[in-house]
Amino acid sequence: MAARSIVRFPDPQLRRRSVEIDGVDDDVRQLVAEMTETMVEAEGAGLAAIQVAVPVRLFIVDGHVAGGAEGSPPKVFINPEILEISAEAQTGDEGCLSFPDVFVPVKRGLRARVRALDLDGNSFEAEGEGLYARALQHETDHLNGRLLIDQVGPVKREIIKRKLRKDAEAEREEAADREPARQAGSPG
Repeated sequence: MAARSIVRFPDPQLRRRSVEIDGVDDDVRQLVAEMTETMVEAEGAGLAAIQVAVPVRLFIVDGHVAGGAEGSPPKVFINPEILEISAEAQTGDEGCLSFPDVFVPVKRGLRARVRALDLDGNSFEAEGEGLYARALQHETDHLNGRLLIDQVGPVKREIIKRKLRKDAEAEREEAADREPARQAGSPG
């Protein structure tokens, strides 16, 4: 099993609306296992399948965030549907693995209730509060092509885009600097 690459903004894949999963099979279970490894490696609270370039209606939430003990396996949501978001809201800094090192204040419902399928194909409902509710709403947004950057005004949006372009350029330069060193160490 291997971690997958996380799709980063501005990749247009992130805007794709995810499609329903017809049935829970070994391919779905394998995807969940790889997403789990990816999320843990990236130290995320949740991850949608579209963030690893698979446009299906599936996301996971860290087990501890979902109310389990520290180190619990993630909670899996297949074909999730938000049933209710409380009118009572909270504003808090929110990050996203597709927007590395970007945090913006986002207003979300304090509580959320979702219906989904688990890895055995059984329907269940989950209700979350605080960070769990925020994760349920954030990951569902991903499945609908809505991104963190959509939650801010035009000035903040440009600041985020500029930061991400600068970070991407620095990564490209760093990779280019490593390439000659790698080639120099290769037997000729």
